[in-house]
Amino acid sequence: MSRNLVRPFFPIPPSEYNQEYFNEVLRAFSVFLDQSQNPGEGRNTALVLTALPNSDQGLETGSLFQHNGFVKITIANQPNLLGVLATGAVGSVTVTA
Repeated sequence: MSRNLVRPFFPIPPSEYNQEYFNEVLRAFSVFLDQSQNPGEGRNTALVLTALPNSDQGLETGSLFQHNGFVKITIANQPNLLGVLATGAVGSVTVTA
């Protein structure tokens, strides 16, 4: 995946130990690690999501889940409860026309 990152510069090693060279290599590796651990932007032409959760319970903000056939995004101040369905009956009703 292309993320338009600038590749870190790794200097050419000297023939003998040089503290400046070593510091430059450490700096380049630090830049590389920062870039590889940052998810950055994404642009996809195809995406397959498997095993999405059915609710946002326990998910961090920005996570995807599916609910009633729709893919939703977890938002901190907007809960998506699974809900409870129930029916009941009390007595009887007679309708006359």
